[in-house]
Amino acid sequence: MSKREIVTFAIGKPKTLPYGNGKEIVTGICKDKVEEAFLSKGGFNGDGVADLHFHGGPDRAVCVYPFEHYAQWETEFHQPLPDATFGENLTVSNMLETDVFIGDIYRIGDAVIQVTQGRVPCSTISKRTGLPNIMKRMIETGYTGYLCRVLEEGTVRRDATISLIEQHPAKISILFGNEVYFHQLQNIEAMKRLAEVEALADEWRKSLHKRMARLEGMKDGSTDV
Repeated sequence: MSKREIVTFAIGKPKTLPYGNGKEIVTGICKDKVEEAFLSKGGFNGDGVADLHFHGGPDRAVCVYPFEHYAQWETEFHQPLPDATFGENLTVSNMLETDVFIGDIYRIGDAVIQVTQGRVPCSTISKRTGLPNIMKRMIETGYTGYLCRVLEEGTVRRDATISLIEQHPAKISILFGNEVYFHQLQNIEAMKRLAEVEALADEWRKSLHKRMARLEGMKDGSTDV
């Protein structure tokens, strides 16, 4: 496999983003490029999120997005995209959703991270880019990027090497997880496979268990689920 590299390293606190016709939103999606930052269990020092319900927390401390998708989106939507368009901390090469598995453990500089879930795109991406359909297309393709927890804190530099320490034995890719989470809403067996990965983010596991319980209840003719 080709060398994994950080293309853009970005962090930033929430700020006001103007969009549409005189509207604005407070969001952490607009990040600034940095050369170095300390990565703690809660995320990079100097980074932050506005909506704590959907972003942040130990299972979502680091946001990663594959650099290769930028070319597709720029071609498809006929406009250039800024660095860290999707609010990711690390824009990386040679780490596509097809090749990265939930539970994989990577060393980046002095820190160690573990992949926990696919990133759930939000409407803020459309507001930032002015592209109403980009969030929909990210979900359709599964090109969402992914989130990670921090196993070992440490300093990360933009030129840090990224090395795979341990590939998760279940080999459930981010792309497969996205397919199950976003599209295979009736596939109980696929949901079970995904939910059984112990490294999966708690929020996704809870969501999958709720869906499975609802489907099982419907199968049993129960009305209290």
